[in-house]
Amino acid sequence: MEEIKQHIIDYNEPVISISGLFKSFGDLHVLRGVDFELFKGENVAVLGKSGTGKSVLIKIMVGLLKPDKGEVIVLGQHVDKLERKELDILRLRIGFSFQNSALYDSMNVYQNLAFPLTMNTMNLSKKNVDEAVAEVLEAVGLNDKANQLPSDLSGGQRKRIGIARTLILKPEIMLYDEPTSGLDPVTSAEIIELINEVQQKYNTSSIIITHDLTCAKNTGNRTAMLLDGRFLKIGTFDDVFDTDDEQLKGFFNYNFIQ
Repeated sequence: MEEIKQHIIDYNEPVISISGLFKSFGDLHVLRGVDFELFKGENVAVLGKSGTGKSVLIKIMVGLLKPDKGEVIVLGQHVDKLERKELDILRLRIGFSFQNSALYDSMNVYQNLAFPLTMNTMNLSKKNVDEAVAEVLEAVGLNDKANQLPSDLSGGQRKRIGIARTLILKPEIMLYDEPTSGLDPVTSAEIIELINEVQQKYNTSSIIITHDLTCAKNTGNRTAMLLDGRFLKIGTFDDVFDTDDEQLKGFFNYNFIQ
């Protein structure tokens, strides 16, 4: 088994820096002054109720939406000022793991994994592609699934393949959208372990959007609580929920931690 190097978080090097971010849709004010930093090598779990702006925030980070006001810097670049071609290049450095895994049903696992590689990397030999696919399949523990269709996989296996497809381009930042949603507790624990292994092995910086307190507690170096359009509190999981704030206590009590 490949030796994993000691993991170091560089709190002097933000890979995402957001300040004074506002976004509205008509009379619906979704983000109301968001300030946030993600540091190199760090996992941050972002918690919040449905409709609090978590998905909008992610879309602004990758340039799918433009902010009404504020500054968004990702990997040293002002996202809202980039031309289309520059934005496409930046997005190749960011991996997005979708909640539903977003696999192509008509392609087998090998084809699903090879697709982003062949679409975005020129002059790769068949051997190069085979080696890259084998590497990410090993990373997610599914070496024997290359020839299977997504429909033949369990929910947890599809999540793993979705993460593998993201890893194949070796992104610097990983964005996980509800990675444990719809999974049983045992499979959720396996995905949590995989997120941590990805951080360690690939030295990624990650944002984990989740409603799952167990996931947040066990993946996040820091936890960020998004309420009413801004981050109410950011810190370690225990720091965030060691509070008398009724909103935070209510969110904690509504959820269940094993």
